[in-house]
Amino acid sequence: MKTVLPQASLRRICSVLAVSRSALQDRNGGRREPVVDELLAARIHRLIQQHPTYGYRRIWALLRFREGVRVNQKAVYRVLRVKGWFVHQRQPKARPRVRASRSVAPASNVRWATDVTHIPCGRDGWGHLAAVIDCHDREIVGYEFALRGRAREAERAVEEACIRRFGTLRPRGPKPIVRSDNGLIFQSRRFREACRDYGLRQEFITPYTPEQNGMIERFFRSLKEECVWQHSFRSFREATHHVDRWIRWYNEERPHQALDYRSPSEYRAQLLNQVA
Repeated sequence: MKTVLPQASLRRICSVLAVSRSALQDRNGGRREPVVDELLAARIHRLIQQHPTYGYRRIWALLRFREGVRVNQKAVYRVLRVKGWFVHQRQPKARPRVRASRSVAPASNVRWATDVTHIPCGRDGWGHLAAVIDCHDREIVGYEFALRGRAREAERAVEEACIRRFGTLRPRGPKPIVRSDNGLIFQSRRFREACRDYGLRQEFITPYTPEQNGMIERFFRSLKEECVWQHSFRSFREATHHVDRWIRWYNEERPHQALDYRSPSEYRAQLLNQVA
C-alpha cells in the first residue's frame, strides 16, 4: 500500500509531531555505504595488528612495495573508514612560531641530530637511549642503549656514527654539524671535547623549542609508538632485544613518507648509485 504524504513542508511536519528534523534524515545523506573488498580488508587488518600505529598511507606503502598488492591509497582509506580502523589523531595546539632553521639537510652527512630518551625496563629501572640521525636520509647512524644516561653514552653514539659513515673517528674533508638541545649531556666537557676531537661542530637549538630538533624527536616518538608502548619490558635485556630489532627494521625496511615510502637504507643506496 502506497503511503501518501500530506502537502506540507518537512519543517511543518516535524513541528506538529514535535520531533527533530535530523531524526528523520538518512545518516549517510541518502548515499549507499561503499562496499569494500574483504580480501583487501583482511590484508589490511593483518598489517594493522602488526603495526597498530600506522595510518592509511604507510599501510598502503607496505601493501604496495612490500607485498606487491596493486592498490591505490583511496582504496585503503575507504577500507579503514568503513571498518572504523583509523588511528586516533591528537588535535594540534597553538604554539609560538620559531624563527630558526629546521633540522633538515640538503645531503647526507651535512647535519646530524642527537638526543637522549628514556625507556622503562621493568625490574632494571630505566634504560637510556642516545641516538644520532642523519637529517637528510633519516638513517640512525649511531646509537647507544644503556642503563646510565651520561655524556659517555652520547659520545659512544657519535663514535658509532663516525665509524658507520666514514670508517674512522677522525674523517677528512667536510664533516657534519651535530645538532642537539642544551641539555647537560651535550654541554658537558667530555662530549664537547669528543666532538672537537672528531672534527664535528656542535649546533644548539633555542632553549625550550624541541621542534627545532624535530627529526630526532619524531624518531623517538615512532620508536615508542611502534615498539616500546607495544610491550611491557621485564628487564633491560628484553628491552635491548626489541629496541635493536626495531632500529634495524627502521633503517632497512620501514617505509618513510618523506623518502617516497622507501626505507632510509634504500633511499641512501639510490643516492649512492646516482653519484656513481
